[in-house]
Amino acid sequence: MAQIHADLVGRVARQVEDRMGSDVGAVFASCFANTLSTTMTDMPDGTTFMVTGDIPAMWLRDSTAQLTPYLHFVAEDEALADTMASVSRRQLEYVLVDPYANAFNRAPDGAGHADDDTAMDPWVWERKYEIDSLCYPIRLAYDLWERTGRTDHLDRFAEVAAAAIALWTVEQDHEAGSPYRFERPDPLLPSDTLVRQGRGPRTARTGLTWSAFRPSDDATTLGFNIPGNAFAVTELRHVAVLATAVLDDAQLARRATALADEIDDAIRTHGVVDHPDHGVVLAYEVDGTGDALLMDDANVPSLLSLPMLGWCDRDDALYRRTRAAVLSPTNPYWFSGATGSGIGSPHTPGRNVWPIALAVQGLTATDAEERGHLLQQLCATHAGTGLMHESFDVDDATTYTRPWFSWANAMFCEFVLDLAGLRSAPAPVPERSTR
Repeated sequence: MAQIHADLVGRVARQVEDRMGSDVGAVFASCFANTLSTTMTDMPDGTTFMVTGDIPAMWLRDSTAQLTPYLHFVAEDEALADTMASVSRRQLEYVLVDPYANAFNRAPDGAGHADDDTAMDPWVWERKYEIDSLCYPIRLAYDLWERTGRTDHLDRFAEVAAAAIALWTVEQDHEAGSPYRFERPDPLLPSDTLVRQGRGPRTARTGLTWSAFRPSDDATTLGFNIPGNAFAVTELRHVAVLATAVLDDAQLARRATALADEIDDAIRTHGVVDHPDHGVVLAYEVDGTGDALLMDDANVPSLLSLPMLGWCDRDDALYRRTRAAVLSPTNPYWFSGATGSGIGSPHTPGRNVWPIALAVQGLTATDAEERGHLLQQLCATHAGTGLMHESFDVDDATTYTRPWFSWANAMFCEFVLDLAGLRSAPAPVPERSTR
């Protein structure tokens, strides 16, 4: 796989070095080559299996995010487009195995968390239900079509889209209608399992769709994850575009648009709170009964990433207030120390900041000085490895988690491509329907 794409990797790395300098260029070259050279396995059925890094499983979320910086070159590189199509086809097949699962095995061998008390399948590595696990495969399938016009990866897209719509609709009334249960015997952390005999925190119907876990794979505190719901809105609108332009399926388009509008209305009605320091902002989670959680997590979808996901513009007033709140000490997972500052996660130890969040902050920033500072921080905290890590101690970057974490490498590359003027702008997410 690495040899097939060696020319592309070398050419883009040279362009980055020419525009950004040798120091940035060296780290970029290492990170940009990493995903294509270390994470992919061609399968006999013509699909591609991708590991997230140091875990031998394929996450639907990670395998899309890992490919993000390469999307800018698929229109000019047929071999790269073929690779993405083969990943997309495998993702869509996995969703149809179990739309509640987040991570899958290379073969139906029962590897992974087989002892979890949930409806496991031998293909499934882990069955933590997260809204974004359905959003990301839709995003990759759409992006590949939007940038190349190819449709050979969409054979089962309509089935996947229908499955996502059905699941998200059921989970709008989790208490009354959901079949999903999850408990992990002897979890290392309380966030590895669900309360109430696997049902999760109690929620009231709002129009939002419920999620058992966050994109960190940690259990939600209040059930309705606002960034996940916003991501679902954008991907439902992408479903409607594909249903109309490619699939000739007006009913699917109508269902996707109606659900997107309903969830979007619910975010703006139930997902906003009055912050004591920042005014009206988006909550990270709510439960529909009035409780709200004010925080943000490094993993995407996050509140910080909403413009990157297409839910709003970077200059949207609600987003700007929310951004100010999550990039401040009022977010319990924002840390500042000797190496800089940024957003971490309850998923990692103590005062750890995530390179993913630093890259997202850069991609959503409008101030050139802020963007330059974030690039310096990323290039100064890889601890001499030339690669990004899951997280690092904000007071000592040589203390870090997960030395091989492809998603972090990809987000660093995406940010650098943006700074270098090599990141092509995605098509805008369609506006909501007029009703």
